[in-house]
Amino acid sequence: QVQLVESGGGLVQAGGSLRLSCAASGRTFRVGWFRQAPGKEREFVAAIRWSGGSTYYADSVKGRFTISRDNAKNTAYLQMNSLKPEDTAVYYCAASTRVGNTRSDTIYDYWGQGTQVTVSS
Repeated sequence: QVQLVESGGGLVQAGGSLRLSCAASGRTFRVGWFRQAPGKEREFVAAIRWSGGSTYYADSVKGRFTISRDNAKNTAYLQMNSLKPEDTAVYYCAASTRVGNTRSDTIYDYWGQGTQVTVSS
C-alpha cells in the first residue's frame, strides 16, 4: 500500500515560486501531480516515472514547472516558477503502480491529501 503526503503549498505573488514535496511510502511506478481549482475539472500537471526518471508536463506549465525525484528520500518534487494567478488550485500528488496513460488520473491508485497553492495578482 502506498501513502503520500504533500507539503509546500502557500500564498505567493504572481511571478514567484514554490516547491511542492510529495513524500511516498510503499511501491510505486510513477508519481503525478494534478490540480483542481474551484468549479474546474481536475487536470494533469506533471508526472515522473520512478525508474529512469522520464518526465511529462501539461502544456500550460511546460517551461515553468519542473518535476524531480530523490530516490534516497523516496520523495517527488514540483518546482513551480513564474507562477500565474491561473495556477491557483489545490495540488495533489498521486502514485500509479501500473502501466497506462501517464496523463490520465484513472491510472493513479493512491492520492495525497492535497496542498493549496494561491497565486495573487
